[in-house]
Amino acid sequence: MKRAMKPIHPGAILREDVLKSYNLTITDAARDLQISRKQLSEIANEKSPVTTEMAIRLEQVFKIDASFWLDLQRDFDLWKIKESDRIHLKPLNGLRA
Repeated sequence: MKRAMKPIHPGAILREDVLKSYNLTITDAARDLQISRKQLSEIANEKSPVTTEMAIRLEQVFKIDASFWLDLQRDFDLWKIKESDRIHLKPLNGLRA
């Protein structure tokens, strides 16, 4: 079953809510997170996922639970794969859908 609305990428939350509320640039936040500016820019621009390690970094710096970031990323990833219709498998015999 396809979802009507695309889930929000965690990078959008990071960019629009977190960085703006702290008045931080990508460069400043990357320094605080001890990652490259490019890496953070790719996440904030929704080009790269929030990994488990990144979720821990975000939790430590911004005090927003790592599970929040990972839940957003999981929902986004699941939606993306389901919307792509790339996977079409049949259930094992005897299993109901």
